[in-house]
Amino acid sequence: MYKNQDRTMFGTKIFNQETKEYGLLIYTWINTFADGDIPFATCVDENGKKYNVKMDLITPIEE
Repeated sequence: MYKNQDRTMFGTKIFNQETKEYGLLIYTWINTFADGDIPFATCVDENGKKYNVKMDLITPIEE
């Protein structure tokens, strides 16, 4: 279940540590599991494909 969608960081360049690729962050949200709330982000990769990833697996890139 999506909870607390936040678009404050919209357009932030990120590095996905899991896939070793760059992308853009669209919004962050809380994914509610039976064992707790996990912070997630919805991002777009370099090919324009949208995906969800745990926040601890991405790093914002400063320009």
